[in-house]
Amino acid sequence: MTDHASLPATGREWQLLSRPVGWPKPEDFALVEAEVGRPDEGQVLVRNRYLSVDPYMRGRMSAAKSYVAPFELGKVMQGGAVGEVIASNAEGIAVGDHVLHFFGWREYAVADAKHVVTVDPDAAPLSAYLGVLGMPGLTAYAGLLRTASFKEGDAVFVSGAAGAVGSQVGQIAKLKGASRVIGSAGTDEKVELLLTEYGFDAAFNYKKAPVSQQLREAAPDGIDVYFDNVGGDHLEAALGRLNRNGRIAVCGMISVYNNTEPAPGPRNLARLIQTRGRIEGFLVGDHYDLQPQFVQEVGPWVRDGRLKYRETVVEGVENTLDAFLGVLQGANTGKMIVQL
Repeated sequence: MTDHASLPATGREWQLLSRPVGWPKPEDFALVEAEVGRPDEGQVLVRNRYLSVDPYMRGRMSAAKSYVAPFELGKVMQGGAVGEVIASNAEGIAVGDHVLHFFGWREYAVADAKHVVTVDPDAAPLSAYLGVLGMPGLTAYAGLLRTASFKEGDAVFVSGAAGAVGSQVGQIAKLKGASRVIGSAGTDEKVELLLTEYGFDAAFNYKKAPVSQQLREAAPDGIDVYFDNVGGDHLEAALGRLNRNGRIAVCGMISVYNNTEPAPGPRNLARLIQTRGRIEGFLVGDHYDLQPQFVQEVGPWVRDGRLKYRETVVEGVENTLDAFLGVLQGANTGKMIVQL
């Protein structure tokens, strides 16, 4: 039985004070000291060890109708986290167990046992369950294999290719027999990483020249699959290089997340008629049935080093907002993680 007297009375958490217009500003948020609850029947108290910050969180800061409810003003925000159970009132979960859950942006979280998943810190580093073996990894796997209907021999283009999702898309495509994998990134260092560590066949810095021009040079025979994390000029360029029966999986459009006016659509959508192409958006939440297959296939690739991953780690709950803003600005290589 847990000695509740030994548990923390308060912990720090991030709250949303106002809905950002354009780029989020520090004054839109507050780090506050809040009371730490005690677990009722069927609940656990978790000391968070790692927090995830992800581009989709920008959408939840808006009041606009979307696929997930907006963050509430004056309330703690949410996000992926992994931590250690320090008090349990739930059958099957013991103090000392490590769990993955969705109550991040805080030091401590009380959660229903049905909303946490036990993870094994001996099978993989705890932070990996927020990235390569977590939601970003499954996003890459489902988007490439199911939404984009990847098949052996396809030429694949990935935007945001040095990020947590994009880097796995390219590597999975290579492991499954892509004829050519091309990636775009925002710095020369990230381009070099794609070529030397992740095994991409070609990569370019989208800030150096028009994307359409650089993609044409990198994919002289066109592309069969485009995995879109960026939108904008990248989507238009991909449409321009799409082969017959090409597929585009739209995962994210980080280039327009902070726009205050609607972004113009691609000017060459008529290419879909000529190529008999398909463009389809997807959400990882619709594909959790693939989770067992994903872990079974990708887990060994990670363990034996065939699938490599990077993390950008920021220390301290007080720096969670800086880490999130860094993601929107491309400051991360691989998964952005906050270590508490």
